[in-house]
Amino acid sequence: MTSKLSLTEIHDTIKELTEIESELERNINTTMWISDTHGEGDRFTTILKGRFGLIWRTAQEALSKYFPTEKLDYLDQIIQAERYITTDAFSMERQDVISALVKIIRYKVEDIVDFDQIRSNINNDLKVVIENLILNFHVPDIVYENEFIADKAITALAKIVKQVILGQLVVLGDVFDRGDEPDKILRILSSREIRPYVKFVWGNHDILWMGAAAGNKSLIAEALRISVRYDNLAFLERLGINLDKLKAFAENLYPGEITGLFKAKLEISKKMEKTLAMIQFKLEEKTIKEFPDLQMESRLNLEKLAEIMKKGDIDGLTDTDFPTLIPDNPLELTPEETDVTDDLARQFTSSPRIKELMKYLFEAGKLYHVNNYILNIHALIPSTEDGKFDKLFGKKGKDLLNHIEKMVKNIGTRYLEGKEQDPFELAVMFYLWCGPKSPFFGKHAMKTFERYFFKDKATHKEKTLHWGENLKKNDFMDLIMEEFGAERIVYGHTPVDILKGEKIASPDGRTINIDGGFSEAYLGRGHSLIHTPYSLYAIILPSLDEIKEAKHANLKFEEIARFDKPMKVKDVYKGTELQKKRDELLKKIRDCDKKSH
Repeated sequence: MTSKLSLTEIHDTIKELTEIESELERNINTTMWISDTHGEGDRFTTILKGRFGLIWRTAQEALSKYFPTEKLDYLDQIIQAERYITTDAFSMERQDVISALVKIIRYKVEDIVDFDQIRSNINNDLKVVIENLILNFHVPDIVYENEFIADKAITALAKIVKQVILGQLVVLGDVFDRGDEPDKILRILSSREIRPYVKFVWGNHDILWMGAAAGNKSLIAEALRISVRYDNLAFLERLGINLDKLKAFAENLYPGEITGLFKAKLEISKKMEKTLAMIQFKLEEKTIKEFPDLQMESRLNLEKLAEIMKKGDIDGLTDTDFPTLIPDNPLELTPEETDVTDDLARQFTSSPRIKELMKYLFEAGKLYHVNNYILNIHALIPSTEDGKFDKLFGKKGKDLLNHIEKMVKNIGTRYLEGKEQDPFELAVMFYLWCGPKSPFFGKHAMKTFERYFFKDKATHKEKTLHWGENLKKNDFMDLIMEEFGAERIVYGHTPVDILKGEKIASPDGRTINIDGGFSEAYLGRGHSLIHTPYSLYAIILPSLDEIKEAKHANLKFEEIARFDKPMKVKDVYKGTELQKKRDELLKKIRDCDKKSH
């Protein structure tokens, strides 16, 4: 028998019920997506200031009746800089800037709930002034006439514009490698201002660094090899990684000019790259032999290389200088390699700066995320050639992703608490980085070894598995949508080059690839996806040169969907959960009403 609610419980229930009803009728927050930033910290910061083009677009929506393009460009600069500026090209009076910023805020703020969230972030010295401006109450003339006060008001309002525009930022992974400032990007994402709005989905390059930090020695060698390959020595120094022992060993191994296809520009980086490559391959192949369940025997290359060297049949090799390769035991580290590896592993796993970055990734990151009936992943869901979910670790589909996420979270907990890791789970982190059925990879093999040492370019090809083709099949898309309760899927991992006519979205808008090659090492461009209550569209992010030269009016857009009426919270997944809660509360009130009679 249900007990009767107390008066306090009744009041609390009614309060919660009315709050839910109000929330259900609110417009959805604007969501923005970005993926595969690959260490481009300055570029990421520059584009984040403009909220990936959304500031300009929102200003246009709020002010287009009153403002020509040059004024929109000027306001966009002020909002990004968070201060009043004058330019040779165009300027506005401070009072007009304040008025415009207030109109943008009012355009985005729906009700008192929104305003309460804003109020808590306003500096005390301007609290009353800013509140009155937004609420359209009277403010004294000195606010406009005194330049010092007006400038402070403009700064506060510009910050609020950024706050109300950024409803949610979904980052689809791969912060690490290529560029030299992944730490800068992660500090921004984990900052007090931004973190509440971020949903972070792991990419394969993040998994590489997470596995390395947790103690997988082959991943440590690989993470460091990629860093020196791109000459990111200052980045490693910021992390507190001392490379002196590695440098001395590499110089001793290769005293002359380095041979082989090593990409680093600095000669010492090339030498370290080659040294780490051989350590990496030995450690990887030991893992493959130790854990046959990973089914990666096809990647055992060192024994083949040792046989080639023994026979002298070296015409097909790009390099023949392998001073650490032991012909009769090619997987064995030399004593010097062991010493260097242990030194680097000790530094890597105990670095407080690395731990700070990894803490965010392990705690805030997920393998996938669903919002507004959109499934967000970095790369793929393992699938078979005939368009079914493929099995890994005895699981498939959503169960597989949940299983892997739980395993990664467990590894993270042990790492952050300084506990011993499970050897198989550390080996799985290596598999997740480059295994064929990994939801982070999606190719039959990672051909780093072949690209370094084999002349035949046919051996370099990494065959993409079935994901791209399966996404074109309606039955497979229906399978995903039913499995995850979604209507669209957004992913990254493989760049889409719009300059070659490639499209970000499929014709029906159900699949959207937002990897536009953000890093300078790729296409130097990138994409962002924007979901407002009124539309879903992609922004083709400008290149570095275009950022310097082009106006925001010249941003390129790819519209994916436009909605007949504003999308409300009740129309999306969050609304479904709230409606369940609402129905439970209504039942409590009805039961209480029956008892009172």
